[in-house]
Amino acid sequence: MLQDQDRIFTNIYGRHDWGLQGALKRGQWDGTKEILAKGRDWIINEMKASGLRGRGGAGFPTGLKWSFMPKQSDGRPHYLVVNADESEPGTCKDREILRHDPHHLVEGCLIAGFAMGAHHAYIYVRGEFIREREHLQAAVDQAYEAGLIGKNNKHGYDFDIVVHHGAGAYICGEETALLESLEGKKGQPRLKPPFPANVGLYGCPTTVNNVESIAVAPTILRRGGAWFAGMGRPNNTGTKLFCVSGHVNKPATFEEELGVPFREMIDKHCGGIRGGWDNLLAVIPGGSSVPCLTAEQVIDVPMDFDSLRNLGSGLGTAAVIVMDKSTDIVKAIARLSYFYKHESCGQCTPCREGTGWMWRVMERMVKGQAEKREIDMLFQVTKQVEGHTICALGDAAAWPIQGLIKNFRPVIEARIDQYHRSHAVAAE
Repeated sequence: MLQDQDRIFTNIYGRHDWGLQGALKRGQWDGTKEILAKGRDWIINEMKASGLRGRGGAGFPTGLKWSFMPKQSDGRPHYLVVNADESEPGTCKDREILRHDPHHLVEGCLIAGFAMGAHHAYIYVRGEFIREREHLQAAVDQAYEAGLIGKNNKHGYDFDIVVHHGAGAYICGEETALLESLEGKKGQPRLKPPFPANVGLYGCPTTVNNVESIAVAPTILRRGGAWFAGMGRPNNTGTKLFCVSGHVNKPATFEEELGVPFREMIDKHCGGIRGGWDNLLAVIPGGSSVPCLTAEQVIDVPMDFDSLRNLGSGLGTAAVIVMDKSTDIVKAIARLSYFYKHESCGQCTPCREGTGWMWRVMERMVKGQAEKREIDMLFQVTKQVEGHTICALGDAAAWPIQGLIKNFRPVIEARIDQYHRSHAVAAE
């Protein structure tokens, strides 16, 4: 259980001043110049020692990702791009950082940029985030005015930050589609290789990181990688912002230690399940793109990357969607299928055609207007979409349906039986 003194985001609920003066009182921008003075290698090694894994969903080690950037410039500029296009249904953590603690991110950009030899950062903000972008832009302006960033700043490392407002496309949360959008082109994922660390924004070396991954870096470096690594579980270290929505008594976004048991987390931060624990039906543990789990599977599971992967799901962005027994689980997953069909960019045939086909089958299954053999056929099609697209949107569309079929097949079959019974009676 996370102790108060170990919290990184101390204004996540916006109870204090989100501006520069409030940030300074909370210890931000403290000793930043001394951190930079220790050099690029020290910063990257401390980030590796911390065990921090990317907070955008994939869970890739952050320090290792930073180390992929070329050590020496070949004449091309290096870029840091921060992915603030938080469009995953159920996810509402990065917006709280942007609204209530934006200087965590601004300072993190300077340190991460220095570690990767980047003098420019672009923060790509989701199209629907209006107040979040305003607060972030104000924080960037405050940092410029105070000489914390910009040319000839007091830290001795020239660094510029541009806040870019997207147009509200889910696909632009994929890192290469985000880069295409930043360049003014249609937001469609790129083939990899080449990877962004070699050919990224404007054809230059680029690292794309999630807001939370960058925002926690200054505190980790101030307190030491070993401090961060001392929390959580092996290979799943540190703290994490969780956002719990759905059928809990008090939906909330909060910071907690990775590996906290699901039941303990819900009881402590969310006031328990609506109607009691016996009323829990299912949980999507990491945003809408990961498979749902049954109450029996999830109730005591440690909330971390590896434990949830071992159950056939994932931590993702730690957006926990809780569903009680009043939920029509088939209809809920069909609604997610529509979302992915709507947000497919259409570049890859399996995703362009498969997402629409899967949604139409799911709509029939909501009514029971299907045959039982179609359940296996639907599962087979999800496997043909999964892993056969340029980006992970095909996987994201397939996994919720796979989770439904694996864990709630009897519900689908009962719906089909009920439909056929009622129509047989009507025919008589």
